[in-house]
Amino acid sequence: MLNLLLVVIGVLLLTSGGEALIRGSLAAAKRMKVSPLLSGLLIVGFGTSAPELVVSIDAAVNGRPDIAIGNVVGSNISNILLILGLCALITPLAVKPLVLRRDAVTVVAASILFLVLVGGSALARSDAAIFLLALMAYLIWAYRTERAGTVPSATLHIAEGEEVTALPKTMLWIVTAVLLGLVCLMVGSQVLLKGAVGIAESFGLSEAVIGLTLVAVGTSLPELSISVIAAFRRHADVAIGNILGSNIFNLLGILGVSALLQPLPVHERILQFDQWVMLATSLILLLFLFTGRKLSRVEGGLLLLGYGVYVGLSFTVFGG
Repeated sequence: MLNLLLVVIGVLLLTSGGEALIRGSLAAAKRMKVSPLLSGLLIVGFGTSAPELVVSIDAAVNGRPDIAIGNVVGSNISNILLILGLCALITPLAVKPLVLRRDAVTVVAASILFLVLVGGSALARSDAAIFLLALMAYLIWAYRTERAGTVPSATLHIAEGEEVTALPKTMLWIVTAVLLGLVCLMVGSQVLLKGAVGIAESFGLSEAVIGLTLVAVGTSLPELSISVIAAFRRHADVAIGNILGSNIFNLLGILGVSALLQPLPVHERILQFDQWVMLATSLILLLFLFTGRKLSRVEGGLLLLGYGVYVGLSFTVFGG
């Protein structure tokens, strides 16, 4: 019970810290007249991955690579199956494929890059450098094409920033929000890791399983919040675009930084099972966007069912 309480407290701190950091950063960007395009692309698109970032870095530095990698891979799986499935149940997600095509292709490419780099059963610092270079290339490509108006996704990233309301007004509250967010993220990651490791030890589960499920879902709550709000407002492109941006940053940014600080051996079950599930879910979403079909409530229910099957297999067949 104590470990479960620690997990709940850690998730609450991470969620509130991520929200405070995003709101404070957006307010600061507005005061400094940063373009809405850049604010949406970086602050919202990647800011929702702040909990995953601090948890994976904390786990890597403290010698828990299974949680560091499992958190990223599990978050990417839950983002598509759990969060988009839930959003589609709220409202059918009809999207404009051209708006999201570039980012969807990048998610699949990043997933394939992960499979290639972990072929040796570990992520070395050289692999980390490749991830980070790929992230920089994506950011430069995204910003230049959108600023030049050669792709129609600029309006999407601007809309992402507009989904976040109730921003702090004065500089004092902006600084307070940013600092409070950072403190909550750092403390929350420590508390969540302590509880997650305790649960794994108590039930005889591997840390990889806990990282792929419990930790991954807990750190994905900011993405859940933004996407669900967008779904209720019938902003399907924003709901899906937020997930795509998060998945890109999870793989290229978070794993890049974590493996740069500490080389990460990859758990056998991730090599045998989870990395293939992550790639399959990315391909399913890419197919959906390229065909231009609506993600209906029935399809959303199937995504949620798929996540239930994944979690069930995680704690039974691949639980050791």
